[in-house]
Amino acid sequence: MLGTVGLGAAALVASPWLRRGLEAGLGAAADKDPTGFTGLLPNGGGFRYYSVAASVPERGPADYRLTVDGLVERPATYDLDALRRMPQSRVVRDVQCVTGWRVPGTPFEGVPVARLLDAAGVRPEGRAIRFSCFDGTYTESLTLPQARREDVMVALRMQDRPLSHSHGGPARLYVAPMYFYKSAKWLSGITVTGDVEPGYWERLGYDVDAWVGRSNGRDDAPTV
Repeated sequence: MLGTVGLGAAALVASPWLRRGLEAGLGAAADKDPTGFTGLLPNGGGFRYYSVAASVPERGPADYRLTVDGLVERPATYDLDALRRMPQSRVVRDVQCVTGWRVPGTPFEGVPVARLLDAAGVRPEGRAIRFSCFDGTYTESLTLPQARREDVMVALRMQDRPLSHSHGGPARLYVAPMYFYKSAKWLSGITVTGDVEPGYWERLGYDVDAWVGRSNGRDDAPTV
């Protein structure tokens, strides 16, 4: 189980040029990280803990809510039980971080984002989705066609267990074909917008379209 660590943006990979420097010195060995920050990140099952907020409140069935709003006909708010009652999908893929680490064959289960969008009724002018998080800081975006993919979901389970707080629970975005920074943790909002709005890391230089092996200057990772 991952420990909980609060790290500000300064303790993370803040831009592509810094990320490439980390990768050059890091490889697969965390103890070669020139910043020293990787050693502060607990490791469990190959995952590393990242947060851009100093602290993140824990939420559960009593107080978790996911709002679907914006350019939709039927805005809605779901509690955790409502999400769990909806038909679930399962995706098993490698989790690939843009900094180089990978966790192979990781199962995620949850509600396809497309199902929530269909229930809300996307208006004709809606062309993108902004995802917000209850850490109060992180955001992400996808185009509408990207969000409607079968391998994009509001994940409630990972590795056949309920999603823990450290892994972004009780619900997170999971975007299987893109680098893991697109899979926003602690998901609280799905807002349909007219255009893509760059998320937290995109505003710091990361690619908005973060396809594994085809973005962020990387061509050495497998596409999925």
